Amino acid sequence: MSLQISNIALHFLSKQLLSTEEGSASVNLTHGPENIELTPKVEQFISSLHKIYNAKGSKAYGRFTSIPKASDEAKFVDLMASYSEQQQGFYNFSIQAGNLLKQELEKYDLDETGYLLMCHYEFMGGRYLLVGIIPVSEHYSVDKELHIASNQHLDTEKIQLVARIDLFDYQQNPESDRYISFIKGRAGRKVSDFFLDFLGCEEGLNAKEQSQTLVQAVEDFVSVNQLDADEKQQTRKEMLSYCKEQKSSGQDVSLKELSNTLGATDENKDFYGFCQEQNYPLAESFPHEQAVINKATKYSGYGNGISISFERNHFGQDVVYNQANDSLTIYKIPPNLKEQLLSLLQTASTSPVNSVVPSEIAPEAEF
Repeated sequence: MSLQISNIALHFLSKQLLSTEEGSASVNLTHGPENIELTPKVEQFISSLHKIYNAKGSKAYGRFTSIPKASDEAKFVDLMASYSEQQQGFYNFSIQAGNLLKQELEKYDLDETGYLLMCHYEFMGGRYLLVGIIPVSEHYSVDKELHIASNQHLDTEKIQLVARIDLFDYQQNPESDRYISFIKGRAGRKVSDFFLDFLGCEEGLNAKEQSQTLVQAVEDFVSVNQLDADEKQQTRKEMLSYCKEQKSSGQDVSLKELSNTLGATDENKDFYGFCQEQNYPLAESFPHEQAVINKATKYSGYGNGISISFERNHFGQDVVYNQANDSLTIYKIPPNLKEQLLSLLQTASTSPVNSVVPSEIAPEAEF
């Protein structure tokens, strides 16, 4: 399904140092054109940005805070309401929001330069308002005379300061704690503080906790119903596949849909009914963290130059952990690894240089 743009605005935000001695800085906001023509390139750009945002991990979810501002200035939610209620146009709304962002950024000792993008669009029956600062990167090119030139481009892959408001959810369920989604900052909490303050957003639903609870619920479900090892792993894979499909389309996990995917046990007990009986703290539908769900089917780890990953149904059978001496024994070595190990042993035995090769390295390996 194609994405349909209702309104779009683009402004340039830059912070310039005024005094190197005092370290003071001012924020400049350059307004973009009032009417941006919705050409195929613009539509493709927003569609690409939509996909990039959906693919971003570690999202947080929240709502507009009920705490009033210290000043008499309108909050972002008030500006958004004036646009939604057609009291002002989208361009004026974007300028006022840009000024609000400018004021928040001036409170922080941060260098932030980029394009403030605001876009109201529809996708798969949902209405969204995307607000973000797209960073700028420099790239280089060489002409026919071998002259090196530089230029700037929008680095959408590195976008971090961005939030998306589900307008339908906000209007129909204003008490919800998840109609705003945003990307968690990776370079420290302070970097995204001014952006969340600008939106007046506070964190609500915890997608990581919901994902962890879901994984545990599925584990309990397959254990209570006494499924064998292969059936357990198949159920985990079905959950993983469903969650991946939901993530790729930007949709929430639905317990009822997942239950239909997993099917019922021999006793006609489905997963949804099991969750209701056990009172798991799971919402009927919720956004999830794919990285947490991925761990349901595999164990993996890396450290000290060793990387190990295996499907969890092998644990206790082909992969055995000895807690007493903190060792891991692997049976049925993968053929490609076995070939490398045998080659290593052969090389070591024919080498004129005395090489110490651990005797444990064989078709059965212990780490």
